[in-house]
Amino acid sequence: MLKTFIQLLGGHAPAARRYLLMTVLYGVFSGLTISTLAPVMLHLLNNEMPAASAWLAALAAGMALCWAWRRRVEQAGIGLAVAVLQGGRQHLGAHVAQLPLGWFTPDNSARLGHVITQGTMAVAQLPAHVLTPLISGSIIPLVLLVTLFALHPPLALVALMALPLLVAVLLFSTRLGRRADHRFQQHFAATSQRMVEFAQAQSVLRAFNGDGGGTRLLAQSLEQQRNSGMGLIIRASLAALLNSWAVQATFAALLLAAGLWLGDLAGDPAEGAVAVIVALVLVCRFIDPLQDVASHVEILRGAHGQLQEIERILAATPLPEPTLPLQPLDGAIDLHGVSLRYSAAGPDVLRGVNLHIPAGSMTAIIGASGSGKTSLMHLIARFFDATQGRVQIGGVDVRKMTRASLTDSISQVLQDTWLFQGSIADNIRIGKPDASDAEVLQAVRMAGLTGTLERLPEGLATAVGEGGARLSGGERQRVTIARALIRQAPVLLVDEATAALDAENQAVIAQTLHSLRGRCTRVVIAHQLDTVAMADHIVVLEDGQVVEQGTPAALRASGGRYARFLEQRRTASGWRIAAAQAEQP
Repeated sequence: MLKTFIQLLGGHAPAARRYLLMTVLYGVFSGLTISTLAPVMLHLLNNEMPAASAWLAALAAGMALCWAWRRRVEQAGIGLAVAVLQGGRQHLGAHVAQLPLGWFTPDNSARLGHVITQGTMAVAQLPAHVLTPLISGSIIPLVLLVTLFALHPPLALVALMALPLLVAVLLFSTRLGRRADHRFQQHFAATSQRMVEFAQAQSVLRAFNGDGGGTRLLAQSLEQQRNSGMGLIIRASLAALLNSWAVQATFAALLLAAGLWLGDLAGDPAEGAVAVIVALVLVCRFIDPLQDVASHVEILRGAHGQLQEIERILAATPLPEPTLPLQPLDGAIDLHGVSLRYSAAGPDVLRGVNLHIPAGSMTAIIGASGSGKTSLMHLIARFFDATQGRVQIGGVDVRKMTRASLTDSISQVLQDTWLFQGSIADNIRIGKPDASDAEVLQAVRMAGLTGTLERLPEGLATAVGEGGARLSGGERQRVTIARALIRQAPVLLVDEATAALDAENQAVIAQTLHSLRGRCTRVVIAHQLDTVAMADHIVVLEDGQVVEQGTPAALRASGGRYARFLEQRRTASGWRIAAAQAEQP
């Protein structure tokens, strides 16, 4: 667990090691200070005031040292908490940014959101509020054992034998609640995601809200969380009771041993009674830190579950970076025997794909849903690495390019549009942060956004809302197109760019793609006839394989799959609602 905690801190790891050393020393100082109670009480009860005064001075000095040292430990713990909330989250974000897109399943995304919010907060509380009493509470009894051995070895032996038994009980109680805690954290993350989904999808939920359907999924998720929470509460309560009983049993065993010692006294019973009294005081001080340990073990177990989730995220393998990066010569794209599967046990979504896309050309990729079109685009952008074969841009394998170089070489219009909080201009400038106003306006014109901006009172300064909620689907898509165009990268990947646009704006985007001929390499997934027809090269995918490719004229003349695709589109575009017209007189 400490290894994951230190790994999360990244550059602050040395501070964590200093904190741990300081906490161990605090436990030692506290144990030695408490141990001075033995000679103080022995001398006081034997009326040896000068010697008692000397030991009282040592006790006071030890208390002052412990107080000052505890302040330093707490300050170090607070510093580590801040480091977790700031540097730890940044470390997680930097690591996640290197992971392949295939890692971001709904389950992983929900867990990541939970870890970034709740998980790091729970871990940040560890140094100042949990680890300090746990570590010092474990060290103090070990120091007091030495003093007990000096007073009465049999009593100290009982205490020593009780410690491993107590540790075994604490470990058992921790395992008792670990599975319940894991289930609760899973359901908590899922419920958080459902709540966000419920807030963002109100228009859909209200459209299909029949008989409470709008809240059904959220209610089911909340019920699962409630059930797992009750299970966690029951197990945690049982574990806390078991820990407390174990500590009390240890105390009872020590009291019994002290009573037997008192009954066996011979010689001077008064002097023996003094020793027993002193030993009983030390026994109480021996038990107190163990009570602290028992009460904090449950908190540590909850944080341990969060650290396991963090460890799982940090253990995900990022895409490797080249040691000797290369720069692409141009925007040509080549795929050589490329196959792709998303998991070792899963099927191949692409199989033996070979393609050559010349620099400055336009290639249209068509095929049925699930044929592998988007996966092919993601491979070119290196959202994943090919299972077999290689993908090249400008004659360079994408695995030999740095992320920065690849990002500079490729601009993308993704199928799923997403806008960030801010203005329209802010979202467009994500493609090129240092873009001038003239460049932004040019991208706006090329994306067909001019008419939209004229209708908006604030124009480019219009706030888009969370996820672009204040804009329509078509407007969001045009903003993402402008974001891609402003980058002016050598390669432009377009996935269903005109899916949410009307006929007029479809024509604008089609003309824009045509105007980029010779300026960048365009790879387009499209079903619109106008867009497909202007391509220099057409690739037809079926079940992850290239089944047909060539120029539009050659494929049309061959009468193959592309010709059938054209016929289907022409038939669909020629549909009329004739039944209603036939009924008119």
